[in-house]
Amino acid sequence: MTTHPVHPYTETSLHTLRNAGDELADATVAALIEGGDVGTFNTLMRYVSTAGSPLPEGLPDAARAYLEATAAPPAWVDWERMERARLFFVDNNVHINTALSFASMPACYVVPRVARLLSATHSLAYPSKRMAETGQFVLYLMRPDAFEAGSKFVPAAQKVRLLHASIRHHLLRDGHWDRAAEGTPISQEDMIGGQMIFSMLVLDSLHRLGIHMSNEGADAFFYAWRVVGAMLGIDQVSVPKTVEEGRQYFDLYMTLNMGPSEEGVHLTRQLIDLYEEVVPGTFFDPLVGALVRHLVGDTCADWLRVPRTPWDTAVGAVPRLLGALETIEDRSPYGAWALDRLGDLVSGLELSALTRGRVMHYAIPETLRKEYGVPDTVLPKNRWSPPPATVG
Repeated sequence: MTTHPVHPYTETSLHTLRNAGDELADATVAALIEGGDVGTFNTLMRYVSTAGSPLPEGLPDAARAYLEATAAPPAWVDWERMERARLFFVDNNVHINTALSFASMPACYVVPRVARLLSATHSLAYPSKRMAETGQFVLYLMRPDAFEAGSKFVPAAQKVRLLHASIRHHLLRDGHWDRAAEGTPISQEDMIGGQMIFSMLVLDSLHRLGIHMSNEGADAFFYAWRVVGAMLGIDQVSVPKTVEEGRQYFDLYMTLNMGPSEEGVHLTRQLIDLYEEVVPGTFFDPLVGALVRHLVGDTCADWLRVPRTPWDTAVGAVPRLLGALETIEDRSPYGAWALDRLGDLVSGLELSALTRGRVMHYAIPETLRKEYGVPDTVLPKNRWSPPPATVG
């Protein structure tokens, strides 16, 4: 893969990354599509859901070569740090899921280029699909046996990487993406940005929620997502190696790219509606938007047209509530066990609600227009209009 000197990160270096994809996955998908093998691949890969399973007979040669080349995590992985990351996730399960849902996803939507891409490749009939895929992927990653034979994480990562490559292929081939203006869809710049959104921004959100965490735990969590990024085809020369480098990249990436868009507004509305549906009753519905506003800030929330409610002030008490729960956890082994079990229960119930009981298979789409509702013309660069005046 092409490498790019990027330290320190600059607008020029990020622009270079904006035009780079994933050579291995892109070549694999191109071979599958050109050979008419996508349907065969998807059918056979439904039976490959655990690491170490024999590859089925009949796989196209390009697919077999890709799966064999990506069957193991990078040789440089520090497994002690990965175990610390897993324990960090267990200790902060509910808080991390809160940050992923109400900070990380809206942060994706506040980058207009990414929002347009997500809008173009979002199943219109099943808007919770991407959230369900993300939740399932994170749970697979943070299991004790995530990288061992019989686990589900490695095959999921292999499939997600090909899914990204297929979206690049279809958008460029069918003229649904302005490459001169937007760069490569799901580029290295945006993949690294996404890695920072799911690691750096989560850590910042935990801090904003008042969660106490050790530097060692935060470092391990950040490192785990670096391993994930490597398995998803991110250029390891360009990616931030430390939390400090991650913050430098994330700040520059968002400064250069964030802004309002109609697509971002639409996706945010879907997200809020989805979680209001998941939470029983209606009394707590305004809390969803209030959490988004608390975690991403008023400017981004206004760009995404997150409604203002009286809960915006009340949500400021969340850090104090979480601090009280942490005190219970610290003082009582039983309290710690109970809160860990609560985290597992909440995550499981949330994922069950999002998936409607389905297993996400991360299949390669044979066409975006049929499965994802891509319009017949190139996506416009910006159709946003200023949000209406708000009160409060």
